[in-house]
Amino acid sequence: MIYFELFLAFFIPNIIGYGGGPAIIPLIEAEVVGRYGWMSGQEFAEVLGLGNALPSPIATKMAGYVGYEVAGVGGAAAALFATVVPTMLLMLGALGLLYRYRDSPQVKRMSQWVRPVIAMMMAGLVVSFFSTSLATAGLPHTLLIAAAAAIALLCFRVHPAFVVAGSLIYGGLVLG
Repeated sequence: MIYFELFLAFFIPNIIGYGGGPAIIPLIEAEVVGRYGWMSGQEFAEVLGLGNALPSPIATKMAGYVGYEVAGVGGAAAALFATVVPTMLLMLGALGLLYRYRDSPQVKRMSQWVRPVIAMMMAGLVVSFFSTSLATAGLPHTLLIAAAAAIALLCFRVHPAFVVAGSLIYGGLVLG
């Protein structure tokens, strides 16, 4: 039963999520933290931070880690299968349709409507992580990490992986 639950927890976000990894992270969080309670919000944030620091798509890393933590190797396989195979099959079908009608105004409008929805979902995730950070690390550390990350990203154009790695190191040394 746990394998089926893991499958559903990653299948549903990957089927209804449009826009890649960043768009489905809030949906995965809703399943893993909210619906099944396999992790706390803090644990999910830590896994997401670690996953962002590593190469490859975030959804597969999250699926593999959560699946392994919940049910070992079989759980990781079920979660990875749910993440990769349905998306691949849907994309092959959808790609044919979108390519056929790529110049259609309706297809172009559909893509433009999806962007604000993804932005709001990501904003909700940021607010959730910010409040979790405030509760666990406190206001000074949260603001310091946020300010340092913003300066590194916007002013110095540091690659996001290095910003995440630096935040992890700071958290490990100062807060750990």
